[in-house]
Amino acid sequence: MFITKDIRYIGVNDREVDLFEGQYRVPEGMSYNSYLIMDEKTAVMDTVDRRFGDEWLGNIKAVLGEKGPDYLIVQHMEPDHSANIHRFMEHYPEAVIVSSQKAFNMMKNFFGTGFDERRIVVSEGSTLCLGEHTLTFVTAPMVHWPEVIVTYDSRDKVLFSADGFGKFGALTEVDWAEGDERSLTWRNDAWRRTNWANEARRYFIGIVGKYGAQVQLLLKKAARLDIEIICPLHGPVLKDELGYYIGLYDTWSSYEPEEEGVVIAYTSVYGHTKVAARMLARGLENKEIKVALYDLARCDMAEAVADAFRYDKLVLCTTTYNADIFPFMRSFIEHLTERNFQKRTVGFVENGSWAPMAMKVMRSMLEKSKGLTYLSHNLTINSALTEDDVVTLEMMRDELICGPGECGCEEKGGSRRFECTICGYVHEGDCLPDDFVCPLCKKDKSFFKEI
Repeated sequence: MFITKDIRYIGVNDREVDLFEGQYRVPEGMSYNSYLIMDEKTAVMDTVDRRFGDEWLGNIKAVLGEKGPDYLIVQHMEPDHSANIHRFMEHYPEAVIVSSQKAFNMMKNFFGTGFDERRIVVSEGSTLCLGEHTLTFVTAPMVHWPEVIVTYDSRDKVLFSADGFGKFGALTEVDWAEGDERSLTWRNDAWRRTNWANEARRYFIGIVGKYGAQVQLLLKKAARLDIEIICPLHGPVLKDELGYYIGLYDTWSSYEPEEEGVVIAYTSVYGHTKVAARMLARGLENKEIKVALYDLARCDMAEAVADAFRYDKLVLCTTTYNADIFPFMRSFIEHLTERNFQKRTVGFVENGSWAPMAMKVMRSMLEKSKGLTYLSHNLTINSALTEDDVVTLEMMRDELICGPGECGCEEKGGSRRFECTICGYVHEGDCLPDDFVCPLCKKDKSFFKEI
């Protein structure tokens, strides 16, 4: 299948895999992309997953016949792209590998050899002339492994982007340009752009999201190139309106919200916290606010994480559990923080029958996140919702719509919060009664401070 007159697609589709990298659900499978550049010298761009070696070598032969390729360019050493390097080198004994020094070091780890006699080591700005096509190599460390390079073909203005601009999902016939059944150029209409964004966002945030600064650096390098086509290692080839795709990558890697909306992520044991989360969601939807509601025990965690980065506001709702928080909520927050979650408005709903601790734990888990703004009204449920709790949810709704401290929320009343300096228990109410005793550590009111 043709990308340009001289560049062929020789990748494979995996429609049997259920979890990519052992954790990301891929109901539509995965593509492992590889490309072949035809010129005086021929170059294969990356290999594919181990299980598809026969099919991939068959694709090469279908293009070249009995002629062997001159070069294998290895951009990324993750096994879904590198597993067939050794097999390729056995199959084509005259071929030479072109890659970074760090990649050759990894090859020795994977295959027991760094192919010292059959290799060309490239670095930032190195070039390789194939004839009419000259390839320029651009280093992309930690996007998302340290050895990564991307490759620019100045003749056809193609960027081979390694894992950059990849997405979940195998390729299908709807990915081909209309009118040319041999082409894998993306059919660039609104529906398909949205489909790409949804799966590419989940892929980027889950796999590359921690390395936003490194992606920003690569985007700056790419901005100096005249790019008309992007060929990633997963998902469709991108052509036309590249500003749309590059713009999303710029947003994702700078951790800016993509659009306005509220993610409400909850865990619930006996249903009371779920009732609060759904009540808040309905209140926002009734005001025509976009809401993404996730039951963290049942949802696709990667999708919930991706939406937390997509929208500008997040409400975390969970129960106090063993003086901590429910495990699925802890996992969710850890997914956020390890991917540099920042620049959002955050609110909390906690539940605890005798010693609510969840809000304090969640807040402490986010303390190193940059640029977070917290709602001034948050909710502590003591077992089940009360009428006062419903009023607090309404104040949270108004703050989420208008911004923290806006809408005159302070004038509507609301409880004060007092924290025990010994154990961290939080009491919510207009005041602390004189005979108040901490239900957790049994200290009197003198050990409490207002928060």
